[in-house]
Formats: sequence, C-alpha cells, structure tokens
Amino acid sequence: MKKTLLLLLFCCSTLCYSQVKLDVKKEFAFAAKQYEGMLAAHPDLTKFPQSTLPDGKPRDMKSDWWCSGFFGGSLWYIFEHTQAPQWKEAAHKWTMAVEKEQFNTGTHDLGFMLYCPFGNGYRLTQNETYKNIMLTGAKSLATRFDPKVGLIKSWNSFKGGYTYPVIIDNMMNLEFLFWAAKTSGNKDLYNLSVTHADNTIKHHYRPDFSSYHVICYGPNGEVLAKKTHQGAADDSPWARGQSWGLYGYIVMYRETKDQKYLDLARNIADFLLNHPNLPADKVPYWDYSKPGEERDASAGAIMASALLELSTYGGKNAKRYYNDGVTILGSLSQAPYKAELGKNNHFILQHSVGHKPGNSEIDVPLVYADYYYLEGLLRYETLKKKKKLY
Repeated sequence: MKKTLLLLLFCCSTLCYSQVKLDVKKEFAFAAKQYEGMLAAHPDLTKFPQSTLPDGKPRDMKSDWWCSGFFGGSLWYIFEHTQAPQWKEAAHKWTMAVEKEQFNTGTHDLGFMLYCPFGNGYRLTQNETYKNIMLTGAKSLATRFDPKVGLIKSWNSFKGGYTYPVIIDNMMNLEFLFWAAKTSGNKDLYNLSVTHADNTIKHHYRPDFSSYHVICYGPNGEVLAKKTHQGAADDSPWARGQSWGLYGYIVMYRETKDQKYLDLARNIADFLLNHPNLPADKVPYWDYSKPGEERDASAGAIMASALLELSTYGGKNAKRYYNDGVTILGSLSQAPYKAELGKNNHFILQHSVGHKPGNSEIDVPLVYADYYYLEGLLRYETLKKKKKLY
C-alpha cells in the first residue's frame, strides 16, 4: 500500500511538471523589476553582481572575475524581450564596463566575460565597437591554445603541481571563437575549436557519457591526472559541469554540422535525464552522486536552455528534450527557486551552488543562473512563435 501511494505521488508530480505552462511575459516583467533593484544597488560599474555572502550581503566581483559578463548579458536579454530603451542603455553601460578584459590573456573565460554581453549586444544592435572588442578578445583567448597539447589551457596551475589543467567548462568558450572565426575569416580559430572539442571527447568523457571536471595534461598532450575541483569526487558527475558539456557540444554541432557532436550531445542529455538521482522537477542536485543535498538551479538553467536547442535538431528523443527543458524552466519559475520580489539581493533565482568542496557559494543566488534562465525563456518563446512545440 505504501509503495503504491508513493508511486501515485511520483506519477502525479511528473504529470504536473509535464503540463507546465510558461508565461514568458510575466517572468520577464518580474525579472525587470528585480533587476531595476539590482541596478539601483550597483551604482559602481567596477563592482559586478555575483552572489550573496553568508551574512546575506551582496557578493560583488571585479571585471577580471570569470562571471563579469553575465550581468550585462542578462540586461541585453531583458532589452530583447521588452525593447524598452532604458534596458538598452543599462546593458550598454555594463557591457562596456568589461571592455578592458579584451586584453586579458590570463583566463580561458573570455567567452563568458565578453561574448555574453558584447555578443548579445552586437546581435541586437550591430554596434561595431562591440565587434572590434570581441575580435581582440578572441585573439587573447587563442593565446591559451598550445598546439602540442591540442587544448585551450583553463587555469595556469592546479593542486598537485599540474601546469596544464583543462576543465569541461572550457567548452563554453568555443561559441565565442566560432563567432570570431566567421566574422574575421580566421580559419585558425575554427580549427583550434574543433581540436579542443575532439580532445575533450577523448579524455573528459566516461563510457556512460558523464564528464570529469579537470583533466591535467603534460607538455605533449599526455593525460597526467583526471580530477575534480568543484565536484563531490574525481569520478562523480558534478552537475554544472555536465550541463556545460551538454551545452558546449550542442554548439559544436550547430557550428560544424558534424554528426558526432550531435550524437554526443544526445548521449549526454540521455545520461542526465535518465539519471536515477534526477528529481521529478528536473532541477539537479549539485552533484548527481549526492541525492538529498543542495540543488543547483544554475545547472538546471544551463541544461534547460541547452535542451531546448537540442530539441530543434530532431531525433527520436526531441520531444522529450523539449518537454524536459520546459519542465525545468517551469520549476525555476516558481517557489522555491524563484525569489520573492525585492528580495534575494535582487537576483531572480535562488538555490544554486558554486563550489561546495571549497565552502563557497552554497545554496545562494548566482548571476549566471539568472542569465541562462532568461536565455531559456527566450528560446522557449522563439520556439512557441515558430510553432515548434510538441
């Protein structure tokens, strides 16, 4: 009797989530109100919204922090939906606030830092200033690619004395390089992106299509160690890392039309969506090996946006990718993930995890969770307008 009741509750929960109806206009109206408060609380363009500190105060970072581009990117998404001039003005200000990072060769995160704000700004306005800054930034990013290793170096060092660590997150920078290759005609940027993606397939992915977080390489591309930094264990599926990889290989297929990337993306999606520890609302725990611990709304938002794009490429599971992507967005659009108006330091989403092993950003808002949530809503709206719904 008890087992039957539990099964009925699970089925009811699943049914409710599968019938989610998203009101994109309503969600963007809420986002705009929250971010009006965020702008008022951040008059200093050198302090970028990042998260919340343990004492409840805002955590702000400088422009060289890897997340500095997400706030400007989110402002562009709000402008895209509302077309209100004040959002265009705010987005421009916070985009130009990271302008100097175009010369930063000390980080692999220039895709996040530059392409999220400048890329969206250029897409929406065709401002030539944005284009030129991005082309310089792409050259800076490309300096971190060593042909002997065949990958873009992520960090300059990693615990244990390793000097060429590469993290799965790095797949997210390739969209930036593909854009630069098309815009500039520099085929080298295209080729190094493909080489990086192919070597990541070889060494980051396990037989079950989960991914390691960190691979440490030697000077000739030999694998020295397979580690984690933000996951629960070296061999566990750290949730946000799985979402980064899924999103990254969908981009690889979009930009190359090489079937192997689409096959991998589908296999990654199937691993995640079929995982026994994925909750009914589809918002993952911070690590798939840690059921019952903190959820990670950021991993869910990235996965939702990725799944919606993946659904557009057809295949036997396209309907499921779409429905599960919508389910995640629907879950994030209500309690407990959606904040109360005027609270949560004006972030949209709650309950993300940045770096639990490092005791940092645990069960807090994160700026990139908001960014990919808004992106997912826009993708849903686009599919709805094109009547590509299931």
